[in-house]
Amino acid sequence: MINALEAILRRPKTVMTMMVVLVAAGILSYLTIPKEANPDIDVPVFYVSVTQPGVSPEDAERLLVRPLEAQLRGLDGLKEITAIASEGHAGIVLEFNIDFDKEDALADVRDRVDRAQAEMPTEADEAQIFETNFSLVPTIVVALSGDVPERTLFELAKQLQDEIETVSTVLEADLSGHREELLEVIIDNAALESYGITQQELLTALVNNNQLVPAGALDTGTGRFNLKVPGLIETARDVYALPIRESDDGVVTLGDVAEIHRTFKDAVTYTRVNGRPAIAISVTKRLGTNIIENNAAVRAVVEQATRDWPDTVRVDFMLDQSSFINEVLGSLQSSIMTAILLVMVVVLGALGFRSSLLVGFAIPTSFMV
Repeated sequence: MINALEAILRRPKTVMTMMVVLVAAGILSYLTIPKEANPDIDVPVFYVSVTQPGVSPEDAERLLVRPLEAQLRGLDGLKEITAIASEGHAGIVLEFNIDFDKEDALADVRDRVDRAQAEMPTEADEAQIFETNFSLVPTIVVALSGDVPERTLFELAKQLQDEIETVSTVLEADLSGHREELLEVIIDNAALESYGITQQELLTALVNNNQLVPAGALDTGTGRFNLKVPGLIETARDVYALPIRESDDGVVTLGDVAEIHRTFKDAVTYTRVNGRPAIAISVTKRLGTNIIENNAAVRAVVEQATRDWPDTVRVDFMLDQSSFINEVLGSLQSSIMTAILLVMVVVLGALGFRSSLLVGFAIPTSFMV
């Protein structure tokens, strides 16, 4: 130990060079390391879901939950099992020990679920297994609201969603609070009767004309081209022109026996901002990327994309984790500086100015190294 100290004291320039390199590497690491409010912890947690339409919560527990519990309870590494039974649905949450291999756990769960499926009613749907990742939570939410038609707001939200997903650090951007568009067909029963068309015939025509029909391939001297007969409905005008029946008197189209309106499906999710209906875009970053840089890039894309939008459309940023992380980092840096100053003051009074400078330099250096 003494020999090592003597060797260090004989080479002060080498030691200082190494110290500068270590401090520089520490500063670079601090600037580039991903900042997280909570670290990415890969906990093996799975959710098993089974549905059977019409079954009561009591029957769901007896017919769906119990077979699953009986098979899953004895899994190796299983820490906790939680079951939920509701009308038409049963769910089981499986939490394994953190040191247990996730791939092995998933394989075991799939095997046991397949066994339990054989003991369930044939009316039950196939069980689904979902892997839970606590790191895949939105880092920022962009909310759109304003005095514009619902269809306009939805189209703007779709455009903005596509723009956000072009950011390299963004994993996905999910819409919520919107309603999917649909074409509503209102049948005129009197017109159907006059043409002698049944409702089943009308339904068959709609289904058959909304299919993409492959027509083989064409070989040429320069390549091979796939052929198809387009039959997908894209606009309301396409629906009006759908042929229902063809005769010597002409072609009866859907527009002759029905009215078509553009409308929306019933809402599945609701989003409100300050009491106003809104559409939210929840942005999730890729694992291992920097939240602060990711959210800054998302904000820049949103500001660029919304520059030409109507003034009546309001854009709000909510649940921005980068703001909280910046506050935490600022508080940490402030605490470190306060600690350094206090220690330097104490050492200055006891050991003098030179010793206080050495201590003041040693504290941040130890952090960087």
